[in-house]
Amino acid sequence: MMRVVVIDSGGANIGSVLYALERLGVSATLSADPERIRAAERVILPGVGAAATAMARLRALDLVEVIRGLRQPLLGICLGMQLLYDSSEEGGTECLGLLPGRVSRLPGGTGLRIPHMGWNTLQIETDSMLLAGVASGAHAYFVHGYAAPVTADTLASCEYGSRFTAVCGRGNRFGAQFHPERSATTGARILENFIARGEARAVA
Repeated sequence: MMRVVVIDSGGANIGSVLYALERLGVSATLSADPERIRAAERVILPGVGAAATAMARLRALDLVEVIRGLRQPLLGICLGMQLLYDSSEEGGTECLGLLPGRVSRLPGGTGLRIPHMGWNTLQIETDSMLLAGVASGAHAYFVHGYAAPVTADTLASCEYGSRFTAVCGRGNRFGAQFHPERSATTGARILENFIARGEARAVA
């Protein structure tokens, strides 16, 4: 059985992530133990709340360098995805630096409330094993006020006042800005792909 660890980052979405994996037949371990995390075949970093608080918890648990050093597939969810980038405008926070870029507050606009909360559509930008079986126009459930820019690491984008990265990937590092555990068949497929494949680019 594949060893999957969900990092105990303190986020309120941890229980629903574990349950979503259980529905896929995956028995994941919730842990903040560095050795268990290093020994896992797949690692998931969930998160909700503020970037500064989340990074402070990871530092207190001595997990920052552990996460930076992972060579197996790593998936950040919601705030966990934002933490993969260099920094966040939220509190001027230095993040994990696994992906280049700075997370910024969503600009909003006429009739657009911040945080962005609810269903929105994905635009596929790059072929990826993570998004196999997910087409442009697929719906995902978002809850966030900050977002990563669209870069070369963007696998799928979304529009809410401006375009932002909804799914990212580089090498063994992935992120989903939305909540796959609350995104019905779209989210289930992405989690399934991550567990089964864990490679950023599609094989020609």
